[in-house]
Amino acid sequence: MGRTVPVSITPEQRAELERLIAKRSLRQAHARRVRIILMSAEGLSGVEIARLLGTTKFQVSRVRRRFELGGVPGLADRPKAGRGNNVPLEIVMRILAAVMTAPPKGYSHWSTGLLAKRFGISKTTVHKILRANELKPHQHRTFKLSSDPHFDEKVLDVVGLYLNPPEKAVVLSVDEKTQIQALERTQLMLPLRPSKAARHTHDYKRNGVVDLNAALEVATGRVVHRVTATHTGADFLAFLNVIARAYPSTELHVIVDNSSTHTTPAVNDWLTANPRVRFHFTPTSASWLNQVEALFSILTRRSLKFSSFPSKAALTRHLRAFLADWNRNPTAFIWTKPAAAIIRQRRKMIARTSRTEH
Repeated sequence: MGRTVPVSITPEQRAELERLIAKRSLRQAHARRVRIILMSAEGLSGVEIARLLGTTKFQVSRVRRRFELGGVPGLADRPKAGRGNNVPLEIVMRILAAVMTAPPKGYSHWSTGLLAKRFGISKTTVHKILRANELKPHQHRTFKLSSDPHFDEKVLDVVGLYLNPPEKAVVLSVDEKTQIQALERTQLMLPLRPSKAARHTHDYKRNGVVDLNAALEVATGRVVHRVTATHTGADFLAFLNVIARAYPSTELHVIVDNSSTHTTPAVNDWLTANPRVRFHFTPTSASWLNQVEALFSILTRRSLKFSSFPSKAALTRHLRAFLADWNRNPTAFIWTKPAAAIIRQRRKMIARTSRTEH
């Protein structure tokens, strides 16, 4: 028996293959092809791979050949006409090309009806073609690119604090969750029952808003917080004093965004008087770089989403109860993405958007 020659892959290809295999939405057949290449790169024979993945040696050879000819993109599912349809491949390719371009004037996106009319086939057939090729023109996502001229150095600074924090210092991720509404449902919620979801009315009464100031200790997940009725520079300054009392003799590195309340003259004077506290600013339009935003997301989903509050006082008590419970068993968020990858991804997005037709 001849010696198995491992598939040769570059570090970039390995990283892309591992990214694909981590995707929960990846189709099973596509995931199997990715695993075949990763296992082949480790030197496993075709027979061993076939036995482990429940396929055939012939199929393993075909996948290896696809990778040799087309690289990582060559492992993707190939265009399909849709189950049960005899649509020529040429028409399928034209539909796929059209749906990834601008829609007709006056429309926001392609629909199955528009495509069916354009190519003279049924909407059901168009739907099957789009589904087989994982294209969803009715779905849109939002994005925002930072235009901060100091983006790179700020990312390096903040991510450096996450991955290599200073010794004998505490890193805090600080921000405000503003305008938390005390919404009171017009009727009591109907509780969860077997085969029935919990239900609440769609209408509500507004009983005012509060702001939550939070400082997340990056190393432990512990949270220092303060609830206020307003969102001003004076409120933030008062919260800085709360943080200083919570960490009375420790060097503090505080990650904040570019809110105007973080750079008032009073705050700058306070920083001058407290040199052990140093601010590190995230780039503009990049608050997602601040880890406390993950805590706010959890707070919204687990604590606020389905609740009803008759007053701001009730909402304040609710917030304090959630954070007290959080601090009894705090969870630290582990940052894994290196700064270089974030910077590289932003540059790619800038290049893509600069070429996009509008």
